[in-house]
Amino acid sequence: MPDSPCTADRGTEAATAVSGSVPDPRRAVSSAEPTPEVRTGRCECGHITYEVTGVPDDPHLCSCRHEKRISGGPTVLWAGFPKNTLTWTGAGGEPTWYATWPTLRRGFCPVCGSQLVSVADNSEMIMVTAFSLTDLSGTDPVGHSFREEAVPWMTITLRPGPRASQSASS
Repeated sequence: MPDSPCTADRGTEAATAVSGSVPDPRRAVSSAEPTPEVRTGRCECGHITYEVTGVPDDPHLCSCRHEKRISGGPTVLWAGFPKNTLTWTGAGGEPTWYATWPTLRRGFCPVCGSQLVSVADNSEMIMVTAFSLTDLSGTDPVGHSFREEAVPWMTITLRPGPRASQSASS
């Protein structure tokens, strides 16, 4: 099997970008729109920090050879957010970018080397390494890409995803 990054091939299912919309005049004035959740993240040394807005989409593990080589670990936990909600907030500005696949770029800290994000060409989503987030709620993995390439000693229990809940009630 070729070394291929899981984040380039994964689609998004439920993510929609948060955008400024015109309020519906038929709505009662007293009903307030929920404020989108803002999360922060950072590299190990704190040189690169960021904010993303929304609920983590498609939190999943990847054990492809590509990810294992980049991370030095048996798997990487990814969580997606609308790309237009990511803001680089720290003194380091944007991370250093490296193309790890013809259609995929990774952002990492040039000081400590922490891998922070992955973005596929033409994608509306940016995947963040979930463990770079300050708040890990909602990042329990619902999938495991390249599970057949996982190390044999690793046992993983996945959180039931929305599809599992829908098919159970059908």
